[in-house]
Amino acid sequence: MDQEIDLINKNTRNERILNFFKKNYKIFIFLVCLIIIVIVIFFGLEYLNKKKNLKLSNRYNSITSSYELKDKDFVIKELKNIIEEKNKTYSPLSLFFIIDNDLISSKVQINNYFDLIINDIKLDKEIKNLIIYKKALYNSDNISEDQLISILNPIINNNSIWKAHSLYLLGEYFFSNGENQKAKEFFEKILITENANEQIIIEAQKRLKRDLREQN
Repeated sequence: MDQEIDLINKNTRNERILNFFKKNYKIFIFLVCLIIIVIVIFFGLEYLNKKKNLKLSNRYNSITSSYELKDKDFVIKELKNIIEEKNKTYSPLSLFFIIDNDLISSKVQINNYFDLIINDIKLDKEIKNLIIYKKALYNSDNISEDQLISILNPIINNNSIWKAHSLYLLGEYFFSNGENQKAKEFFEKILITENANEQIIIEAQKRLKRDLREQN
């Protein structure tokens, strides 16, 4: 008797499940199709991004290889176009190439490109901090103390791997302007900075012992 009841209950459950699927089969088909579409879009976008990166890589390498033999205006135009593609790898590289080879003299234009890369491109945290540091380094000879500190604040106020570099830049800035006490404070901060670059520590110690000894 108990076995018959169990069999009836089992058949009833199976019938309910079957009826549920019959009533909702359109929803299940829709969900399966939706999942397939999402998967196709995901892998499709990944493929397109890889293809775009490869294309930008080829463009960048083609432009920068033996660039001095090419028309300067063409090189600048192409590098600007790559920057404006807002690619997290080749946009920064193009800007650095322009700066390193002094292809654009306008600091306003260079800073606009720095801001575009920093603000409009989704970068890894430390890559973004590196670009901020490079912006500060690029401008350090031509801006005020407050402006330089303002640029570097996002780095020196956290535990970035570029913190010691930024503190050293500030120390050198104040030292070159004859503000030895301020310079000393920044060099000393390097010595207690966690995970500071070893070479930066050595250079800071040299500056403190050799040039700022009277401040100790």
